[in-house]
Amino acid sequence: MGTLFVVATPIGNLGDITFRAIEALKSVEVIACEDTRVTARLLARYEIKKPLVIFHAHNARASGARILGLLSQGKNVALVTDAGTPGVSDPGNELVASVRHELPDARIEVIPGASALTAALSIAGAPTSTFIFLGFLPHKKGRKKLFEEIANAPRPIVFYESPHRILKTLSTLADTLSPQHTVTVARELTKIHESVVIGSAKEVEAHFISASQEVRGEFVLIITH
Repeated sequence: MGTLFVVATPIGNLGDITFRAIEALKSVEVIACEDTRVTARLLARYEIKKPLVIFHAHNARASGARILGLLSQGKNVALVTDAGTPGVSDPGNELVASVRHELPDARIEVIPGASALTAALSIAGAPTSTFIFLGFLPHKKGRKKLFEEIANAPRPIVFYESPHRILKTLSTLADTLSPQHTVTVARELTKIHESVVIGSAKEVEAHFISASQEVRGEFVLIITH
């Protein structure tokens, strides 16, 4: 029976990978990844050549079955995502659950590392003893109600947002949150254009409206009250 290695990869800067992650990626027979182009760049940086199997939300069932088959044949498989830790706002948790349920004799080993969630919390200055992580918010259904719940939440709220929706999200937050709420927007963490903007919802919205060149990349938002 093979081993499934759950391997965290850099969230932007390719230098942010652990020695154990490199060793694991070199040792396995197959790497399951979200986007072969993204993973190929990382592997090329460290001169690693391995067969890649695509695993993402749209093919999780079929690809998951293939990966279980490889494990049952005694092959070791590394699971990675495009950026960060598999299973965190990512379908990797479904694969891990399937392996635990269907291949109880298979070993699952974690290779921890970068995560946009923890990176953002570490530089926000927000309370972190307890918080609620929402991943990516729904595009439409239940979105209004969710923002109302965020406004009334007793703990810090953390979620991811895409550049296509960040302005709309900030506008909704400006209409929903009180002046006592603090909004932190961490953008492009570990990359060349990394930035952190902190203020009231209206202040943060005004910043991104005036700095349209910053409405790109990956965003982590933290709401505190």
